[in-house]
Amino acid sequence: MPSGTKSLHFLLSALLTAISAAVLGFAMSTNWSKTTMDCRGIGTNNGSAAITMGLFDGLLVRDSCPSFGSQSKFLVFTELSRITKTPMILHGLCVCLLALCLLCSVLSILISFYNSVSNPYETFMGPIGVYVCSSASACLSLLVLIIFVLNITVTTMAEELVPSIETIVSVVLRNKTSQMQVGYFLVIPYMVLSLGAVLLIYLYEHTAYTHRREQERPTEDAPKEIMMY
Repeated sequence: MPSGTKSLHFLLSALLTAISAAVLGFAMSTNWSKTTMDCRGIGTNNGSAAITMGLFDGLLVRDSCPSFGSQSKFLVFTELSRITKTPMILHGLCVCLLALCLLCSVLSILISFYNSVSNPYETFMGPIGVYVCSSASACLSLLVLIIFVLNITVTTMAEELVPSIETIVSVVLRNKTSQMQVGYFLVIPYMVLSLGAVLLIYLYEHTAYTHRREQERPTEDAPKEIMMY
């Protein structure tokens, strides 16, 4: 059986990872971005169009774009499949990476629980497993943050989605401004909590290693008269 200190550290690591997974699960179910654009049709006054997007569904709100307003809910992947492929590929990559994050978090939880009740060897079922899984979660989530914001701000996804969703022709969209929403920002605490799980195991390993070194240290502090025999 592992020591009480080891069990405590690994259980706390599992708890942090479970909280992070819950945060990420909620993040994946809510809005990630809102993009607003000025809209002008032929022979009409300026209006506006705003697209609020989650990972799987979204909402398009039009005001005098081109000549009247409306609200339309849409499925993200369905609409992305109708425009150029780059936005859909990047968006799909984000979703796949987030799914891998959740998988790594689940593996980290299982390994942490296993180590809290057992003393496995230094393999991927030991502390190394927690390091790999939780670090992978943090790195992949950081990559998602970068890819998603690039997809929103750099590509023409929003400009193409507005006329595609409502089948509008002869409309000009410009002055795009994008704001990240709750779902996007919740990935940051997920990443921090994943690194916190790694830190807990590292602190235990460092303390245990220091303790072992002190026990294995030869009689350096013994009197010279004793060491001569």
